[in-house]
Amino acid sequence: DSKEPDWTQFADFLKGEVRYSSVMKQYPDEAADLFKAAQENALWRYNSYKRMAGLSWE
Repeated sequence: DSKEPDWTQFADFLKGEVRYSSVMKQYPDEAADLFKAAQENALWRYNSYKRMAGLSWE
């Protein structure tokens, strides 16, 4: 129903959110690791939902 997210813009999206940008300002090293983990998790969830959508539930 929708197009695949542009994963190259994921970090930019997080940096645009106040709750994440404040973490980046206070703890830049930890934030980089957390942003990477968040992107990996979001990609995993997206692929899981994509797989489930392709399953036959009958």
